[in-house]
Amino acid sequence: MSGDHEPVRSRYLDVGGIRTHYLDAGDGPPVVLLHSGEFGGSAELCWEFNIGPLARDFRVIAPDWLGFGGTDKLRDFVSGSDRMIRHMSAFLQSMAIEQADFAGASMGATMLLREAARPGCRFPIRRLIVASGGGFVPDNEERRRLLSYDGTPEAMRAILRANFHDPAWAQDDAYVKRRVEASLAPGAWEAIAAARLKPPTVPPRSDFGQPDTIAYERIPYPTLAVAGAEDKLRLPGYHEALGRIRDSRIVVLAEAGHLLNIEKAGEFNGLVRQFLVAGDAEGEADG
Repeated sequence: MSGDHEPVRSRYLDVGGIRTHYLDAGDGPPVVLLHSGEFGGSAELCWEFNIGPLARDFRVIAPDWLGFGGTDKLRDFVSGSDRMIRHMSAFLQSMAIEQADFAGASMGATMLLREAARPGCRFPIRRLIVASGGGFVPDNEERRRLLSYDGTPEAMRAILRANFHDPAWAQDDAYVKRRVEASLAPGAWEAIAAARLKPPTVPPRSDFGQPDTIAYERIPYPTLAVAGAEDKLRLPGYHEALGRIRDSRIVVLAEAGHLLNIEKAGEFNGLVRQFLVAGDAEGEADG
């Protein structure tokens, strides 16, 4: 993979016996990008329009979560997403990253927020950028499309229509094909589908959706939260909850859906760069 700006290197690292894939570009202060969790999700598909531009000023590291992309296709049925966090923490330690700015999209953003609010956060966070993260997750038609994916191009088009405001993404046959191929790589569909499995003894979630239990007021890191005004996977105004982070800025992008870092890549990259570079300048002035 190569970006429009800095070359992007595809690399692998053994993390406790787990073959872990990541993308690496640029030089400078580290920025870690944590990708979204839809079927076929990966660092490359999530961040392909962001890595190159950001790598002009930073060293950008974009790993594939456990079970996604080029990382081993494993699912922990006991600890679930916490296993993913532990694996990511071990990856960062193996990379000798002592402190970094972190950006997350969708699932990556929500997991990042949840970990940042946790006492004894296991990520070496300096600042946070979250795109479409946190908030109440409604049980609506669009979300059900994400969960009922059967590996067909039409089902992938439904996923893309749910994630983007602009219908052009779902109408782009080449883009749909890339997404389908990624979702059907060996073990990819199974690993993501497994996360949806529940034993019959577990009561179903409320018809209204998944509540937001993140303790935002506990997050001590400067945070930029970016939301899409046309996000079909969240309720209008969901991002207001992130205002409970005491050092936060919230930006809502017009005509943007859930995967706004892709759909509005230029605006997103500009906001991220401004947030990080301005923060560095303030730190130098304070010093």
